[in-house]
Amino acid sequence: MVQVSRRPVISAPTLIRSLARLSTFAPPEAAPSLSDRMSQWLGWTDAIALSSALKANPPAAAPGARPAAQDPASELARVRIDLAAAIARDCGLAAAPGGQIRALSAAERQRAASFAEFPAYRQRYATSQQTMDTAIGALRTRLRAQLATQSPDAARLASVDAVMERVMGARERTLLASVPNLLEGHFVRLRDTEQAAMAAPRVPGAPPLAPAGTWLDTFHRDMQSVLLAELDIRLEPIEGLIAALASVRIGENVSEPGQHDPLPR
Repeated sequence: MVQVSRRPVISAPTLIRSLARLSTFAPPEAAPSLSDRMSQWLGWTDAIALSSALKANPPAAAPGARPAAQDPASELARVRIDLAAAIARDCGLAAAPGGQIRALSAAERQRAASFAEFPAYRQRYATSQQTMDTAIGALRTRLRAQLATQSPDAARLASVDAVMERVMGARERTLLASVPNLLEGHFVRLRDTEQAAMAAPRVPGAPPLAPAGTWLDTFHRDMQSVLLAELDIRLEPIEGLIAALASVRIGENVSEPGQHDPLPR
């Protein structure tokens, strides 16, 4: 297996640590506070929209008004599985019969490595990001609609989330669009390291070299790990909405008649 230099990195989200491990990217030792970062990202029109959503008094949900939907946790699990499979395909991990994912064979690896150019992988990464954006955005919209029927407070939270998705979505896409730039350096280093090893004179007693093209298989796996870490970040708002839905339902169950009968005197 092709080896690249590893640098110790500070504690950070998995995506940041993965990028630091695979590239020359160095995460800051102390991240700005959330309030400082938000002040940089939110324009005055965004702040007004967020304030309006926070102060709004949504109408109370009609009794029994609940949109038909799958269990939110099950729906999240399905979306996560589907997107992880799509990521594997976009990372060049070939699909075997039955939909399972397999590694490239030695012959496939060598042939693919001989023609590999990074622009194709940049496009694959962008395709994965678009697939995630579409699927997660649709799920987020469905969960907000479900949350909005629960109570005035839950409806207000749904409104705030809609504003945050609009305001932060553009910023998120801009930041995540830069990830392939970091992966490109990793791609080049892996390829050049293997080519140099193949061209170097063999030293008696040295361990055998990995098969030609192994570097590309390594890159496929590393690109997959970065995309999966990005998927986790993109799903965090979904997990928050599901937690809010669960909290509302727990509150409804607790407040049902008979749940808090007074103690006998």
